[in-house]
Amino acid sequence: MSYRIEALPAEPFAPLFALSKAELEARSIRRMRVTAKSRIPCHVSLQEAQPGETVLLLNHEHQPAKSPYRASHAIYVPEGARQAAPFVGAVPAPLQARLISLRPFDKADMMQGPEVVEGGQLYAALRALFAERDDIAYVQLHYAKAGCFAATAWPEPSPPRT
Repeated sequence: MSYRIEALPAEPFAPLFALSKAELEARSIRRMRVTAKSRIPCHVSLQEAQPGETVLLLNHEHQPAKSPYRASHAIYVPEGARQAAPFVGAVPAPLQARLISLRPFDKADMMQGPEVVEGGQLYAALRALFAERDDIAYVQLHYAKAGCFAATAWPEPSPPRT
């Protein structure tokens, strides 16, 4: 079964770039400049942030469900980032290049059988998961080393969201 990977939308983050350093600090947000040595994945474009770009490092609630798995973690968003189109049956480059934690959730937002795979194995792992497990509603993908949320994978075609 195929799947699609969706990035975070850009709109909620865009106004944050106009805030002063003090306003950002009051919200526990850090403005940073990407260096050549940085490996910073954008959580909106699902591309690597480029040297010289300004990014915000902020806490984002990636699992807002009213379940024991409600969660948030730090993410990076470059200034001017645009939301990536869904990756249907494909894997964005930053996910291919990293160790990925797959956190499958059922319709009750309960985690079911998490696993960790090398990014190069993500395509096969997602296809198998959605083909073999009809109880899985979506899979949250995390960069395993840092633990931060990367994107959400949905079965394709997906059932209507409730």
